[in-house]
Amino acid sequence: MVASAAGGSCGGRMKETVSFSLHVITGRWFMVFACLLIMSVAGATYIFALYSGDIKSSLGYDQSTLNLLSTFKDLGGNVGIISGLINEISPPWVVLLLGAVMNFSGYFMIWMAVTGKIAKPPVWQMCLFICIGANSQTFANTGALVTCVKNFPESRGVVLGILKGFVGLSGAIITQLSHGIYGHDSKSLILFIGWLPAAVSIVFLRTVRVLKVVRQANELNTFYNFLYISLGLAGFLMVMIIAQNKFPFSPSEFAGTSTVVVILLFVPVAIVFKEEMKLWKRKRETVNDIPAVNITTENPAIVPSPEKEVSCWKTVFAPPERGEDFTILQAIFSIDMLILFTTTTFGVGGTLTAIDNLGQIGRSLGYPVKSITTFVSLVSIWNYMGRVASGFVSEHLLAKYKFPRPLMLTIVLSISCVGHLFIAFGVPNGLYVSSVIIGFCFGAQWPLIFAIISEIFGLKYYSTLYNLGGGASPVGAYILNVLVAGRLYDKEAEKQLRLAGKTRQKGDDLTCTGVDCYKMSFLIITGATVFACFISFILVLRTRKFYRTDIYKKFREAGDVTNTSTEMVVPPVTSIEPPLQRKIVEEE
Repeated sequence: MVASAAGGSCGGRMKETVSFSLHVITGRWFMVFACLLIMSVAGATYIFALYSGDIKSSLGYDQSTLNLLSTFKDLGGNVGIISGLINEISPPWVVLLLGAVMNFSGYFMIWMAVTGKIAKPPVWQMCLFICIGANSQTFANTGALVTCVKNFPESRGVVLGILKGFVGLSGAIITQLSHGIYGHDSKSLILFIGWLPAAVSIVFLRTVRVLKVVRQANELNTFYNFLYISLGLAGFLMVMIIAQNKFPFSPSEFAGTSTVVVILLFVPVAIVFKEEMKLWKRKRETVNDIPAVNITTENPAIVPSPEKEVSCWKTVFAPPERGEDFTILQAIFSIDMLILFTTTTFGVGGTLTAIDNLGQIGRSLGYPVKSITTFVSLVSIWNYMGRVASGFVSEHLLAKYKFPRPLMLTIVLSISCVGHLFIAFGVPNGLYVSSVIIGFCFGAQWPLIFAIISEIFGLKYYSTLYNLGGGASPVGAYILNVLVAGRLYDKEAEKQLRLAGKTRQKGDDLTCTGVDCYKMSFLIITGATVFACFISFILVLRTRKFYRTDIYKKFREAGDVTNTSTEMVVPPVTSIEPPLQRKIVEEE
């Protein structure tokens, strides 16, 4: 009997452990952790400067061709209409799976071309490969980030900040992990960014899903705990970047730093267990307590007859109030979306051009190779800082002071002009400062733009509208990167060749040195960014009344209804109410 009792007790504990483990894995906070990991390896497009030199030298491209390739990378990385539309009609795991397949396929083919394992592809094929690989980032964003925003609508600024922050940090994360596995082999880096993000997405396919919106008192504090851990990770990466720039690291030391990065990435699991334990205990207490039965004799609510749906084509130019759910067409044809699209085109397009050309800018100004790697890592770190700062700070200012997000976007755009001018005038050691400013501003713009879209146009079609807003970035990158920076760089390089009495041979890359390589380009980019500031300020004026209201009121009320105490409301079993009784008697 004793043995039986002990066995029963052991079996009960085992069942309880299994039950808790299942609760954790299927919980909302583990879903957030899964999204953090997916985002932490989803920013391969931001380290293009680390392997663009291999593509240029291996395939014999000039700067204009390389910038064209970069533009298709930006096109793929930001045009996510397809992933958005797929997410409207399918669960997030389908979107994540498609993204994983595209990620591996695109970058694997680029690696094959650069390493000479296949014949040199035509330029259009390389553009296709990098577009497909980069487009997988929009699938990861749509599947993970959009799902998280829908699950935590009241904390959307914070959610966007922390998740987009990990995307910004992913460049430095991938770089450190790659050093630990492949050393300084930049060609192997291309293969690494092909298989790693795909593997992480596949592991968490069924974890990421849309859940019922539930208000939790400590929701914001939990996100702050995630933030503190990510700050520790960012700080460690910053120290490692500086140390690796100053001192040579052995393969074992790179392996050690990579191990620490992996550990820091998994530290948030402790927060997940803590929060899910609280929820599990509360759930058990609720189940164990016998709920009070509230028998009412009130008449059941009359269900209104469903309204006849009106074609979305007929309501294109009759949008609802700001903050309500716009249809996709209503949002596309609204003046607010046009303003946001224009702002993103010239604002984000300018910072993206600077990031994509950072390696070439460093080489033209005579910085050593180690410093160029440092610039890319600095952009990644400060990209992260900009994202979390704009997400958390804008959420705090909006909640406490009704400070509109479009105004913060205008301020961020104006600050980025300083970074562009540092590049334009080739200030000594100014590229370090410029990397910090541009990285921060580039990162800060995204949570603000995506939060503004969700607040003005609603969350019903957010999957598509989120990607529509991001689609403006490659338009700006094509104008400012290919048509401006690329062509002016090649023009200056050809001028230097002529002055040196040389002629360019077929297959030789075109190299330019000196401040003049990018001076005119970044003066033009600065002018375009000033124009974006002006357009953004128009949106500030148009939405000032909207941001003075309680824009999250409906989500708060919905969350309160979900969290009400459990009561069993029994339908009335009394006799038919008098008016209906009289009607039956008359018919008889």
